[in-house]
Parts: sequence; C-alpha cells; structure tokens
Amino acid sequence: MTALVHDGAAMTGRHLQRTRRAPALLVLTQTMPIVFLLFFGYVLGSALAMPGDAYRAYLVPGMLVATAANGVMTGMFTAAQDSHRGVMDRFRTLPMSRAAVPLGQAVADLVTTTAGLVPLILVGLAMGWRIEGGPLEAVGAFGLLLLLRFAATWAGILLGLASRSEEAAGQLGSATFMLPLLSNAYIPTEGMPGWLRTVAEWNPISAVTTAVRDLFGNAPVPADAAWPVAHPVAGAVGWSLVLLAVCVPLAVRRYAASDR
Repeated sequence: MTALVHDGAAMTGRHLQRTRRAPALLVLTQTMPIVFLLFFGYVLGSALAMPGDAYRAYLVPGMLVATAANGVMTGMFTAAQDSHRGVMDRFRTLPMSRAAVPLGQAVADLVTTTAGLVPLILVGLAMGWRIEGGPLEAVGAFGLLLLLRFAATWAGILLGLASRSEEAAGQLGSATFMLPLLSNAYIPTEGMPGWLRTVAEWNPISAVTTAVRDLFGNAPVPADAAWPVAHPVAGAVGWSLVLLAVCVPLAVRRYAASDR
C-alpha cells in the first residue's frame, strides 16, 4: 500500500506536469463546456417551452454532469496515447506498483477537473443559475460530480488501454459525446417517447444529473421516473461505484498483462 501511494503520487505529478506543458489542450477542454453552456442556454433554450431563465437554471447542473462524464473521453485518449507511444513500456521496466500508473492518471484528471469546473460555475452564475439548497447539500452535489468524473476516467483508461491505436481511441472517445444527449442533462425526459425515456433514465448521467439538481435545489425529483432517477442520490452513487468496481481491476489487469 505504501508503494502504491508513493508511486501513485509520482505518476500524478507526472500527469499534472504534462497538463501544465500543454496549455492549449487545457484551455480547449475548459472552454468547450462553456461554449456548449452558452449555446444550449441561449440558442436551444429559446426553442423550448421552459422559460429561458428557468431553462438555464435547469441546464447548468446538467452541463456540470456532462463535463464530469467527459472523463471517459479524456481518460481514453490519454491512456491510448501513452500506451501506443511506448511511454507505458518504459514505466513497466521500473520497480513500481502496476496500479500506480492508471491511478496517477485518474487522480491528476480529478485535480484538473476540480479546477476546470470553477470557470464553468462562474459562467453559470452569470447566466442566472443559483444554488438554492443548503451548503451541505451543495457539497454533496460537488462530491457526486467528482465521484462520477473519477469513475468515468477509469472507464476511459480501460478503453484506452484496450484500443488498437490512438486514432481508434479518438474516434471512440468522440462517440461518447452522445451519452449526455441520451439523458436528462439538457432536456427533461418527460416528453420523450416511452422507450427512449426508459433508455435515458437508466443512463447513469441522468441519475447523477437529477441528484445534483435536487441537491442544488434547482429542480424536484420526478415521481414517475425509472428507479435510478426516482432515487437519484442512491442511483448516482450506485452507478459510480459499479463503474469503479468493474473498471479499476480490469484496467490494472490490462496494464499489467502487457508485461507478459
């Protein structure tokens, strides 16, 4: 355990240094959610029956969750890049914990995401969104966001290690953009066809989005929704823990299997 903590901290530092040396990528990943927030809030929102101010208050938590879920894409691309450029082969020659390499990537991503949420929140506040719940509820909402990001990053690391090339990982990562669209992150699910509403409400993003909206006091929990959305906090925690329970051991095993 001591070796894992020490080696994991070293890998976290390596990924943070890597992020610092690629400011253009950092700016892009932080500004794109803001661009989407402005686009959906002022362009798409004008086509909905929900009033503009109410829709923007509804949208901001969904955009925060969508940003957290994008950990699948960033985790996949970073892991595939290191794997196919030989970086991980160098790490495997070192006497270090095999779990430390993916763990360092996941922790570094969590740190940069925490900082990256700040400008998105500030823009949301400028658009009229407010935290209507109590401080403990707000802390819980941010905790769920970071838990989802951590779990999504591990899922991305697993997919990136399993990818055949950087290009394949990039294409698959781009496809994950569809996940928030098939949820309640941007629009309510009540008006969807029955089969599509079922798919959207069993999407883990929907449970986390509903939980965050409820904890922020921005929207009530739908009473007639699928179980993960009707019990959003339990659904959000449950989905994230399932992702971690599945993806962490598989990602570590995939990384270690390349030694053989």
